[in-house]
Amino acid sequence: MRLVLRGGTVVDDQGMRTADVGIAGGTITEVGDLPPQAGDDTIDCRGRYVLPGFVDVHSHADGFIEDEAVQRALLKQGVTTVVAGQDGVSYAPGDGSYAGGYFAAINGAHPHYRGGGVAAFLGAVDGRSRLNYAYLVPAGTVRAEVCGRSSGPATPSQTAAMAALVTQGLQEGAVGLSTGLDYVPGIFATADEIAALCAPVADAGAVYVTHMRGGYEANSAAGISEIAHIASVSGARIHISHFHAQAHIIDAQLRYLRDAGVDATFDAYPYTRGCTLLAMPLLPHELSVQPAETVVKALNDPAERARLRRDWFPSIKRNASLGPDWLSMITLAHIGAAGYAWAHGLTLEAAAARAGTDPIDFSLDVLAASRLEVNAVMAVRHRRPVAELAAIFSQEGHMGGSDGIFIGAHPHPRARGTFARYLRQYVRETGTWSWPQAAAHLSTAPAARFGLGRRGRVSPGWVADLMVVDPLAVADQATYDDPLGESVGIDDVLVAGQAVLRGGSVASGKPGMGLRRAGAPW
Repeated sequence: MRLVLRGGTVVDDQGMRTADVGIAGGTITEVGDLPPQAGDDTIDCRGRYVLPGFVDVHSHADGFIEDEAVQRALLKQGVTTVVAGQDGVSYAPGDGSYAGGYFAAINGAHPHYRGGGVAAFLGAVDGRSRLNYAYLVPAGTVRAEVCGRSSGPATPSQTAAMAALVTQGLQEGAVGLSTGLDYVPGIFATADEIAALCAPVADAGAVYVTHMRGGYEANSAAGISEIAHIASVSGARIHISHFHAQAHIIDAQLRYLRDAGVDATFDAYPYTRGCTLLAMPLLPHELSVQPAETVVKALNDPAERARLRRDWFPSIKRNASLGPDWLSMITLAHIGAAGYAWAHGLTLEAAAARAGTDPIDFSLDVLAASRLEVNAVMAVRHRRPVAELAAIFSQEGHMGGSDGIFIGAHPHPRARGTFARYLRQYVRETGTWSWPQAAAHLSTAPAARFGLGRRGRVSPGWVADLMVVDPLAVADQATYDDPLGESVGIDDVLVAGQAVLRGGSVASGKPGMGLRRAGAPW
């Protein structure tokens, strides 16, 4: 049976034209004026645009592969593929315990992965999701597997063992390597250690994806310099995660990399606030790297609390991205302790006042009670206006990434709004992108960059990962005050030629795949 998307405006990086799209066997077979045939299954697309499905190049849906609400939230934005394994921490390789502990407030708990490496993680997706998942080998997880909880430099033998795990993950289909150099244990890795892990990435033609070191914003020069060194030593192509800084800083740093011969791309999302583990800015890294029970014991020790208050917390006030008013810049998004559910959506300052305690004590109390399972929305000192974000999204090499975190009672709205917001604000309202440019930034270029095969174009022979959008109605509904709002204007989405969202309802089929990197020997 043939599925026909009839009467819509076909949009991809090649342009726009009115045409029908015929689909069979998971691929696009025809684009043009298609006479009806007996048995056709037809979706009426008149007044709507048919685009290639979007690729979220920075997602934290790792543990939500089978969660229907998460799948729906992404499909309603036109997302058909996510790139997981971000920021250097996820489940594979190993048994998943490191990510399940340290990153529990970011990626959630995987429904059934308990080991087996990248092959097992990708295999867990096949037939269990309406979305495709690509995966990056997470360097922090690799380091934890080889070096344990060490904060010291890796030995040559340890570095070789880590590189072997990276090579294995790439052979099993991973699309690249990720680091999170403000998280543990990534923050303890030297540039030369990372370059050694990037050598097999370069050999495979994959991508090194980095949450770079140093806090971004005005501090980005140090992180960019390190990236240039890693690229020059390893030869790897580079992708910078969630590059948030002023537009002129991003422009200057990207030009610096390109002048140095570095093949670099980046993602940035259409919001000014970030979201991360509460422990990341509030606890010393040498403490955070310890097992949760060790950290909790320290946080409940009056002497250790006194030491943190005296020696550590003053440094937070000097942090360039937070500053002296940091207590009012951190909003609690997810708290793993049920007794603190009342604090969701409050700033640390407001929550401490309601609890009748000191803000530092409150912060340590909530971390201890939750066994560190707390994430928070982080305001930034420079609140970029729409015009500045538009300048960032116009940069060569920009791709769409949400950094979406789905765990939490009051999460960041980017998880449910990013891609609809791109279309509403940066296509329809400001004209930053034309519709074909939007398709290029959000689908075609990401699919090519990450080796996702023939995805990202509405053309015969290409995989039928497609979405149908009402260009006048598409909009994000999630806000900082109401972060669970569902995007509107996208009601029909196909994955591998099968309708997974039809007429606004989630369909029963699960054609999603663990996408193995094109060219991998799997």
